[in-house]
Amino acid sequence: MKWLVFVCSIVPAVAGADTGRLLSDDTFDTTAGSGLVLDGGVVVGLPAALPTGLSTGVGVGITRACGCRFAYGARLSWSMVSEPGAGWVVTQQDLRARITGSIRHTAGRGILELRLGAGPTFVREVRDREQGMRAGLTGSDLQTSALRALPALDLEAVVSVKVAGSWIVVVSGGPSVDYNGGVRGGWTSQLGVAWER
Repeated sequence: MKWLVFVCSIVPAVAGADTGRLLSDDTFDTTAGSGLVLDGGVVVGLPAALPTGLSTGVGVGITRACGCRFAYGARLSWSMVSEPGAGWVVTQQDLRARITGSIRHTAGRGILELRLGAGPTFVREVRDREQGMRAGLTGSDLQTSALRALPALDLEAVVSVKVAGSWIVVVSGGPSVDYNGGVRGGWTSQLGVAWER
């Protein structure tokens, strides 16, 4: 019992030894930038040509605000999905290149945007025959590949929140359509961070 009283009397003195503060009043202050924002993050969406699967990858973008209501920019993302089929394993890589324009509204630390993007989606598809090497297959009997460019449009809702200094958290998502012998709908989304210059 004496040891318990002794330990309890020392713990508050040890715990309170450092009087320095980890956070100050200006830790989460934000700075007014020039309107040029660079962002990057994780991309998730439906593949452009495959009817099933979830394509994941990375994306980057640059946006320039012109006034307080409008912005324009460019985006580039890469994602990949691999799905088994009837005797084949299909791997599809999507490279999306977009020119964007958006309508935006600033609310405190947050920015709400409706962004329209247009440009090509470059699709590289590789089909590998299941157990093909075991069967001794070679060449196009074992693997086939194709590369094509599909015209596409994206319409995304974007929510940006200034966290500290020039750093911003960005979430976006919405429908996407591409043309591959017919119009096909899908969706795309991104979660990332941005830096405003």
